[in-house]
Amino acid sequence: MTGDALAREGGGVFAPSRRALTSGLVLTITLVGFEALAVATVLPVVERDLGDLSLYGWVFSAYLLSSLVGTVVAGREADRRGPAPPFAVGCVLFAVGLVAGGLAPSMPFLVLARVVQGLGAGVVPAVAYAAIGRCYPLAVRPRMFAVLSTAWVVPALAGPALAGFIARGFGWRWVFLGLVPLVAIAAVITLPALFRIGPVPRDADADLPDVPAGAKTSDAVLVAVGAGLVIGGLTASELPFLIPVLIGIGVAIGLPPFIRLVPAGTLKARAGLPAAVLARGVLTFAFFGTDVFVPLAIQNVRNESVTYTGIVLTVSTLSWTAFAWVQQHYVHRLGPRFFVRLGFGCIVVGILGVAALLAPSVPVWTVAVSWSIGAAGMGLAYAPLSLVMLERAEPGREGAASAGLQLSDQLGFALGTGVAGAAVALGEVAGWLESDSLLLAACITGGVAIAGVILAQRLPPRLRPAEMTTPVAH
Repeated sequence: MTGDALAREGGGVFAPSRRALTSGLVLTITLVGFEALAVATVLPVVERDLGDLSLYGWVFSAYLLSSLVGTVVAGREADRRGPAPPFAVGCVLFAVGLVAGGLAPSMPFLVLARVVQGLGAGVVPAVAYAAIGRCYPLAVRPRMFAVLSTAWVVPALAGPALAGFIARGFGWRWVFLGLVPLVAIAAVITLPALFRIGPVPRDADADLPDVPAGAKTSDAVLVAVGAGLVIGGLTASELPFLIPVLIGIGVAIGLPPFIRLVPAGTLKARAGLPAAVLARGVLTFAFFGTDVFVPLAIQNVRNESVTYTGIVLTVSTLSWTAFAWVQQHYVHRLGPRFFVRLGFGCIVVGILGVAALLAPSVPVWTVAVSWSIGAAGMGLAYAPLSLVMLERAEPGREGAASAGLQLSDQLGFALGTGVAGAAVALGEVAGWLESDSLLLAACITGGVAIAGVILAQRLPPRLRPAEMTTPVAH
């Protein structure tokens, strides 16, 4: 059954015709969740083993910059060839990156392994959004996004604790290597359902611009290279004369292709789809630019254990999931603007709590509460931006639209972790206390979150009438 036929069928996300596809997508997101939470939990241990604290942020930034290349390529190919071929390639690259990361002899090698892994991981969101856009009716999509958020529950409950246990008992390398068999299982379950979707029908694709696939790929590579140069410039504290040179070259290389890859008016926050795309990047910059350094604050500044780090990450991830379900019940009534604005406000509160943790007089348990509030903000704001994107995407171009959204998503993540990592690197060179470096990073991400509250005003106050229907039970 083709994707268009599935979209016309009734029933919920687990209707018989969609059950295999839903299960496969959930399993894949679960795998990505395990990897993300496990690496975040043990990375302070990795840094103590391999050294090079200045590259701490690059472990995340390199992954995200290569992910955005994978996302753009996969989004285009999902429209033209169907979602299965890019998904298969993505699984192979993800597995190769995991093996290389597990065998890494140094931090620079680990950063290179994360580049390969990120290329594969970038395929997942583009394929998922394309499949949802083509195979799920409008009324079912909010429920499907909530289901995908729920896919993080098992990783949240087991991932950080399991990663800490593995790191203590067998070494941090097995946190990477142990995920490789799960990649194979996810591929075996998901690929058959994706093959049944097929490419976008030729008549729906006939009026696409006649742009070679390589041009889109080269644009994505240029964006990644440009962003990498900007981050490299920000972290070049030992060679100050390089800072403006690298940043200037990075902006010159990366900005023009970024403008070509996202909807017109994105940088101006034009109301509607462009504002949603920009808001997604601002959202991930603010949240993940803080989130990836929470374990460092807990373990290195407050001298707490990997186990407590896992507890904080577990509680915050569950909070994200819980509030994702809250928004899907009320997004039709209250609209995306309300939830995105509220979400940014929660992230501001969460960042203030993380900054307070850096003071020795503040009880360390408070970060579990404050960062759960920040994660609740992601649960409230993340999916409504996806709904705006899907309802405004032209039929047959859901993959391209999702690629633009995910490009902003991953670029925000990469720049957020890169800028925060630059603050940490600057502190290392200047001889600051680690708490002072992390406080500077929190001030930056907090300011961006406040800007997001203002940006949310450019989003539609309500979803279109076609969405205004009671969610179908699954």
